[in-house]
This record gives sequence, C-alpha cells and structure tokens, in this order.
Amino acid sequence: MKRSILFDTETTGLDPATGDRVIEIAALELIDDLRRARVFMC
Repeated sequence: MKRSILFDTETTGLDPATGDRVIEIAALELIDDLRRARVFMC
C-alpha cells in the first residue's frame, strides 16, 4: 500500500518581508494513487 499526502498552499505573494502571507492550506490523502475521503482545508 502506497500512501501519499499532497499539500497545496495559496499565498498573497512570494515575499514575506513585504507582508505577503499564506492564506490557505489544503491536504489530500492518496492511497495507491486513489483519492481517499480525508481532505483537510484551512
């Protein structure tokens, strides 16, 4: 059984020194390359 967790982030830009920040994080679980019911979004 191969298990993978995919992460995705959404940001306001790429430079935290100018105030850019992460505004959303999501994770998706795959088992044997098939999507499982577990999804996390914040």
